[in-house]
Amino acid sequence: MTTPDEQDRRPGHNLLLVLLLVAGVQVLATLSVLSLATLAPAVAPSFGIGAHFVGYQVSVIYISAAIISLLAGSLVSRWGAITTSQCAMALCLVGVLGLTAGNLLVLVLSSLLIGAGYGMTNPAASHLLFRLAPAKHRNLLFSLKQTAVPIGGVIAGLLLPALTAAIGWRSALLACAGLVVALFFVLNRYRRRFDRDRSPSRPLMQSIQYGLRVLFRRKELLRLSVMAFCYSATQLSLMSFAVSLLVQDLGKSLIIAGTVVSLVQGCGAGGRILWGIIADRFGAGIPILVGIGILSTLSSLGVAVVNERWPFAAVIALLCLYGACSIGWNGVFLAEVARISKDEAVSSMTGMVLCFTFLGVVVGPTVFALTYSQLTSYTATYGIMALFPAVGTVSLLRFRPSKA
Repeated sequence: MTTPDEQDRRPGHNLLLVLLLVAGVQVLATLSVLSLATLAPAVAPSFGIGAHFVGYQVSVIYISAAIISLLAGSLVSRWGAITTSQCAMALCLVGVLGLTAGNLLVLVLSSLLIGAGYGMTNPAASHLLFRLAPAKHRNLLFSLKQTAVPIGGVIAGLLLPALTAAIGWRSALLACAGLVVALFFVLNRYRRRFDRDRSPSRPLMQSIQYGLRVLFRRKELLRLSVMAFCYSATQLSLMSFAVSLLVQDLGKSLIIAGTVVSLVQGCGAGGRILWGIIADRFGAGIPILVGIGILSTLSSLGVAVVNERWPFAAVIALLCLYGACSIGWNGVFLAEVARISKDEAVSSMTGMVLCFTFLGVVVGPTVFALTYSQLTSYTATYGIMALFPAVGTVSLLRFRPSKA
């Protein structure tokens, strides 16, 4: 039996273990975030609202995530990355349980808690992965970790509608909460091993002041922040409204729509791995991000002309391409942020840049919902949303990366 000190001298073992742990946290945090969006057509009547109002709920989640991400670097330093991840799971648990109340006020409070939990996940994961991952494989490893987001979406799309049909939407959410509880206790087993580098006396506000100073000193980080704002607006618009698009505009059942969206999320997971491999192979993270933006723009414009006369296989293929691009960018993005921040505190800079990412998520679904309320067409609204990936792509065209 190995001691903790002996385990610490096995970097490959630790890297695989950390990758599994942080990916698990991301899967269940994403499942919590998307739980209501996935069930919107079934759940909305219980709240007395239309299904498209889920865009506002997603925005509330990410407002909270944006705020907490500013402090997340200091939280990771003070508590340790695993303890911070446990805190994230606890907040998601309470938030998901609150959603079952069927009350609008409790819905808002629960969404804030889920968002706070979600905002802690990436800075904690980046802290651990940057510490353990070899530089030549960093894009791939960060991308593998980020496949947890679409995997969480796949689980939401496959599990929650089926459970809702069988046992009701409240019981489906309780099943989601049970998974969160299980992971919380798994994380507790490894807290002592991986939280040894924590600094309990670190001031919380130091992360914000430090992060802003570095961000405005490095224009490459600012350009990445603008890109992340735009790409995340695109990503969450696709993830939040694809089910409603298929059900209300194309007349598909909730279970069929959930299955298709799960396939789209799976393509997003595959895209993250593919983009990470290509970026590592050619050492070209920024050109990959530009290409992703171009393809996302074209896919969004393509959805604008979809209608019920289209072969359903063609609709699925288009949405899968959209998913592979608009969901596939995050791993390469986070690896670029870590590379640029290598002489600084990675968790602090990750949290700072992710604040822009989360703000994009706030703006994207809200703009989508407002636009839909005027156009009353999900397909047409996706066409308008093509502006976001287009602007994000332009922000990178004059990018001058610093040397690794």
